[in-house]
Amino acid sequence: MTTETEQPLTIDELAARAGVTVRTVRFYGTRGLLPPPVIGPRRVGHYGREHLARLELIEELQHRGMTLAAIERYLGQLPPDLSARDLAVQRAVVASWAPEAVEAVSRGELERRAGQPLSEEDLRRLAAMSVVERDGEVFRVDPGLLRLGVELLDVPLSHETVLTARTALIEHSRAAARELSRLLREAVAERDARDVRSLSARMHPLVVQALLTAFQRSLREELREWLDEEG
Repeated sequence: MTTETEQPLTIDELAARAGVTVRTVRFYGTRGLLPPPVIGPRRVGHYGREHLARLELIEELQHRGMTLAAIERYLGQLPPDLSARDLAVQRAVVASWAPEAVEAVSRGELERRAGQPLSEEDLRRLAAMSVVERDGEVFRVDPGLLRLGVELLDVPLSHETVLTARTALIEHSRAAARELSRLLREAVAERDARDVRSLSARMHPLVVQALLTAFQRSLREELREWLDEEG
């Protein structure tokens, strides 16, 4: 599950990164929701990014009110060899089913969940990306955005480039949302309000999945064309 360039995690480190207890990690493992760790020297179990991403997806599903049996069925429908990025996409879709959830945490807890110390510059960058909002010694954070924000800290791009990209994504996603909302209103104009709300709730995750898939394909095509031109 890990590669030579990745730093393996102990079960304690995995639990800390995911914001759960070691007991919870072991419980998920016994239920088959988490694959077994790689056993290293001294019989110590080592976990990788895929373990962390799968654990975060499980926690997200639980927060959405799904039972363990339902989570088992959900995970059972996924390909067994999904990468950490693929699992993160799945979590993004699940997280879209509910309103934003912001938690207030201390700096120590924030760093524990981030899995690394955060400098003042790191905190400023996370705040600029709207991942973290600082209020004295308290930090308000959206857990669903924290992992993405921390990964962006290591991206070899300037702070301005990251913020410009974020602005472009927000503007285009809002434009797509407005157009989809207009089409939906026109399609259900004659229906009862309760039917409209029910239809909207069912379509929400489907639309998000469709947008993610379409964007991923478009981005791959753009990058391929750019690399072909450079090559």
